[in-house]
Amino acid sequence: MSDRDALIARFLDQAGWGRAIRRPLAGDASFRHYDRLTLDGTTAVLMDAPPPKEDVRPFLGIARHLSGLGYSAPAIMAADEALGLVLLEDLGDDLYTRVLKGANAEREMALYAAAIDLLADLHTRPAPPDLARYDEARLLAETELFLDWYIPRRFGRTAEPAEREAYRATWRAVLPLAWRAPAALALRDYHADNLIWLSAVRQKAGDPTGFHRVGLLDFQDAIVAPFPYDLVSLLEDARRDVPMPIVEAMMMRYLAARPELDEAIFCTAYAVLGAQRNVRILGIFSRLAVRDGKERYLGFLPRVWGLVERDLAHPSLAPVAAWFARAAPPDTRERDA
Repeated sequence: MSDRDALIARFLDQAGWGRAIRRPLAGDASFRHYDRLTLDGTTAVLMDAPPPKEDVRPFLGIARHLSGLGYSAPAIMAADEALGLVLLEDLGDDLYTRVLKGANAEREMALYAAAIDLLADLHTRPAPPDLARYDEARLLAETELFLDWYIPRRFGRTAEPAEREAYRATWRAVLPLAWRAPAALALRDYHADNLIWLSAVRQKAGDPTGFHRVGLLDFQDAIVAPFPYDLVSLLEDARRDVPMPIVEAMMMRYLAARPELDEAIFCTAYAVLGAQRNVRILGIFSRLAVRDGKERYLGFLPRVWGLVERDLAHPSLAPVAAWFARAAPPDTRERDA
């Protein structure tokens, strides 16, 4: 038994789950791992997030905030922040990704509608007071992951200083447009792999669309960001194709729920944040492949490039589109076979 295994065994003993059967549940792009525990017919989930590579405190804080607002985040059954161990309520296996497999258009529309309705409601609620803002400096730094990891992996070279400065200048010209939209709590990884469709028991009075059936999983990177950010996460999904009729219907649904918003400002912010997020993902997935040996993430790059190109088609992003046309011309980008 390793030292880590011994610490986990002691944590589970103290939480009353020492006799539980453990089975691996999932991992993700981070250093976190999850096990499902079964004890006397009851289940729970163990999050193993070893320090110093991971810090469970942001997750715990946001989980409690969301639960306090009435959303379906997993209850915290036990936690040891110093060890990076958390025992969570088990929300089940009905990930959006699984439920959407083979779903008809009506079913797919209903699931996305519930997720959009949750965002429309969340954006009327206060964010935790000490939460950081997704400011221009951070947004800009994240776009440079493309220079640091994608360019060397794809083209076998490093970005020249003048090229890097031109890149920064184009983003500085457009990123302020994102902050013309109002801001609220953004969960940041709000997409099909991190949402669970819960049983109808979760639906509550005053919730005719059923957004309390949307279980929330991955939100430790939550931040204050312009409203469109989580819509981008949901509708421009690196891991699955979201049909354009659903994308368009969900945008209209959100705006109908928030009639006070300026549609043009909102849609411009959506395109800017979409381009920023998807360019960042090109860099992150390249880093996962090169640094961490997780080459499966390269298989998502054709879809991500398609999303980048869709966002860069917005007139407000013309400076960024021109930079990409020079530095990574369309015929050099990953495409579906």
